[in-house]
Amino acid sequence: MSELTLPTARQRPLDPPDEVTALRQQGTIHRMTYADGHQGWLVTGHAAARAVLASPYFSNRPEHMHPPIPSARMELATQPEKLRVPPGFFLRMDPPDHTRFRRLLTGQFTVRRMKMLEPRIEEITGACLDAMEAAGPPVDLVQEFALPIPSLVICELLGVPYGERAQFQADTKVLASLESKADDAIAALGSISAYLYGLVQRKRKEPGDDLLSGLIESGELSDEDLTGVGVLLLIAGHETTANMLGLGTYALLTNPDQLAAMRDDPSVVDNGVEELLRHLTIIHLGPMRSALEDVEIEGVTIKAGETVSIHLPAVNRDPARFDDAERLDVTRPAGGHLTFGHGIHQCLGQQLARAEMRIAYPALLRRFPGLRLAVTPEEVPMRSDMSIYGVHRLPVTW
Repeated sequence: MSELTLPTARQRPLDPPDEVTALRQQGTIHRMTYADGHQGWLVTGHAAARAVLASPYFSNRPEHMHPPIPSARMELATQPEKLRVPPGFFLRMDPPDHTRFRRLLTGQFTVRRMKMLEPRIEEITGACLDAMEAAGPPVDLVQEFALPIPSLVICELLGVPYGERAQFQADTKVLASLESKADDAIAALGSISAYLYGLVQRKRKEPGDDLLSGLIESGELSDEDLTGVGVLLLIAGHETTANMLGLGTYALLTNPDQLAAMRDDPSVVDNGVEELLRHLTIIHLGPMRSALEDVEIEGVTIKAGETVSIHLPAVNRDPARFDDAERLDVTRPAGGHLTFGHGIHQCLGQQLARAEMRIAYPALLRRFPGLRLAVTPEEVPMRSDMSIYGVHRLPVTW
C-alpha cells in the first residue's frame, strides 16, 4: 500500500486529479502522508466514505486531528495551537455539544421555511439579471450573479445588512485561500467574529424577523455561541453556493448539450442541480475525521487517533455507485452523491442551496439564451488555490 501526499493539481478543470482517480481504481482506502508528516488515510470509495461519515467512532473536533486542517495549507497545519474552534462553531463539534446546536438550528432551516424563501430568491435573481442586462456584455458572472445571489439570501436570512458585506466577503476570501499566512487567516476569522458579535448586540436591542433574532429569542445560547453560529452560517451560506453557481455555469457553457437541456426542459432542472453537485464537487479538500478507537472499514483497520480525509470529488465519481460516473448528464436520476456530506454533520443549509440553484440556473440561461464564455475555457482562472473549488472569475458575453 503506497503512501502519498494529497494531490491537488487537476489535469482538467472539472475532473478530480488523475492520481486520485487512478488510486480509486486500486481500492477505496489508502495510506496518506499529511503536510506535517503524520500518517493518515485517504478515502476514495463511495461506500467507505459513507461508513466513515456515519460512524460514531470518528470525531470532527480539530484537536483530535493530525493535521487539524487540509494538508495543502502547510503553515497552519503545523500551528494547530492557533486553530481554537470558536464557541458555537458547531461544525467542528461532536455530540452532545453538536447535538444541542444542531437541534436549535434545524428548527430554523425547515423545508417549509426554505420553500417560503423561494419567491424572494426569484426576486433577487431577477434583479441580478436586470443589472447584468443593463450593464451589457461582457461581465464577470461571479461578481454580477454567482456571488450576490447567495450573499443576499444568507444576509436576509441571518439578518446581516447587505451593505456591510464587503468586509466579511474579503475576510472569507482570506480564510478560504490555501496560500494565506497563518496570522492572516486567524486575523480574518477574528474580524468576522468581531463583526458578528457586534451584530448580535444590535439584535438584542432591536430584534428582527431573522434567524439570529430567533436564536437570541430562544434564550439558549450565549453571545459567544451566537457569534460562532453566525460566523459558520454566514461563511458557509454564501461561499459554497456562489462557487456552485459559477462553476456550474462554466460546466454548462463548456457542455452545450447539457446547457440546452437545463434551459429548455423544466423537468430536468431538479436532477440537473443534483448532477452538477455530484459531478463538480466543490468540497475538494476533506471532510476529515479522526478515529476515537480502532475502526475497521472495508477490511482496513484505522487505528485510534489516526486522521482520515475523504476525497469527495473521487467518491462522487465512484463507478461502483454511479453508472458512467465520469460523464456529466443532467438527466441522470438524482441522488446518492455526498457533496452535502452524510450522517450527523450533513449540510444544514442544503435545501436552501438547492433552491438557489434550481431558481438561478434556468433563469440565467433563459434570460440570456446566447450566453457564452468571453474567453477560451482555458483562460478561466480556477480556484485550485482555495479550500472551496470553483472559478475566480467567469467572463461571459451574449
